[in-house]
Amino acid sequence: MSIADFNPAAEVRGDTLYFDGVSAIELAKRYGTPLYVVSETTVRRRCAAIRSAFLDKYPNTAAVYASKAFQTLDMCRIVTEEGLGLDVVSGGELYAALKAGVAPAKIIFHGNAKSADELDYAVRSDVGRIVSDNLFEIAELERLGALYGKKVRVLYRVTPGVDSHTHRFISTGSLDSKFGIPLDPSVRDDYMRAVLDASHLDFRGFHFHIGSQLHDNFSHLAALRIILKLVADVASAYGYAAPELNLGGGFGVRYLPGDPALDPGYFVDPMMELIRSSCGEAGIPMPLVTIEPGRWIIGEAGITLYTVRSVKTIPGIRTYVGVDGGMTDNIRPALYEAKYHALLANKAGEAEAAPGGAPSGSPVASAAAGAAAALVTVVGKCCETGDVLIRDIALPDPRPGDTLAVFSTGAYNHSMASNYNRIPRPAVVLTRAGTHRLSVRRETYEDLVAREV
Repeated sequence: MSIADFNPAAEVRGDTLYFDGVSAIELAKRYGTPLYVVSETTVRRRCAAIRSAFLDKYPNTAAVYASKAFQTLDMCRIVTEEGLGLDVVSGGELYAALKAGVAPAKIIFHGNAKSADELDYAVRSDVGRIVSDNLFEIAELERLGALYGKKVRVLYRVTPGVDSHTHRFISTGSLDSKFGIPLDPSVRDDYMRAVLDASHLDFRGFHFHIGSQLHDNFSHLAALRIILKLVADVASAYGYAAPELNLGGGFGVRYLPGDPALDPGYFVDPMMELIRSSCGEAGIPMPLVTIEPGRWIIGEAGITLYTVRSVKTIPGIRTYVGVDGGMTDNIRPALYEAKYHALLANKAGEAEAAPGGAPSGSPVASAAAGAAAALVTVVGKCCETGDVLIRDIALPDPRPGDTLAVFSTGAYNHSMASNYNRIPRPAVVLTRAGTHRLSVRRETYEDLVAREV
């Protein structure tokens, strides 16, 4: 497998990695490292795939980008231009979406513990939907609706109680979860009475999300069967056919060359057929169906560039390759045991020349290229033993000054970045078919103390 087969935005010219038509070496020199690089070309292609596989294929559907995966003003504008709405989970994300010009009606506001100020902000801003999972919030939304003379459109997030076969920290649909309403009949009835008896709430239906980075559709379908029974039961008990159903997201992406490349149709086609058949059997109208892809749109559209700063070998144990970033710009390996693929951007041609097109960075590729085939561990600069980006990857003779490119870092890297150890957060550069521009400037030391009084 060539690097272009793994990530269509990547190609090797000579010894150099190009991403979306731009030299990774040029980007590193011009903007510095660590550096987040996002392919606008890939983002737009992914949005087009969502339209083709879902919005254009099925009537009465909607798609909103789960912006917690990666939210910048540019990203908000791009997905809006591509016809998607936006999912936000905080007042800050709502502020950024509105500042970017996203229409309030196309915003869905999630979150299990929204503050009173956030709810007030959302109601005043006329967001399209507020997703709730507790009665305290429902009472507050009814109060705010009365205060502002509005009908607040709400969805209930429910917990279907299925195993989503992912890391426990990103599994959200099990019974023991901080998210969602458990589907005990007595609990269901309390919640249904609360919204149907409210004067200033417009109850639109149900939402579920079972987890993130899923590579099969079994748990989506298992959860959907449970939710469709809830819809039918509510229609029977209350004479109320929910006009909307939000299926969440969680569609998996490729982090390693062996991961499957999944089209959104793999997930949505069987779910839409199940909804159609279930509604027909229950004698209720087809609802508006919404999906919330986030990682699937942005994950593979991003890479992170680092500069190698040190190479240290402990004989008989391990070789550590230290880079100028780490867990402050990518916490996922430490938090989720996430795994990533990488190559040296200035030595990319050596791996591409391997017999059979072995993936760059693999032991086979490195050995075939005549470089040292010993595995190395890529570590960050933070004062934590757990600051490990990639364990046991073969890189061809890494040396200080080399540029390391880590793939599939578009989702949950920039958005989860921190200033631990007083390290400034990286810049973000957008590329598009051979062009590049700064989207988010690098933080300065002055930025780190700007809020202190």
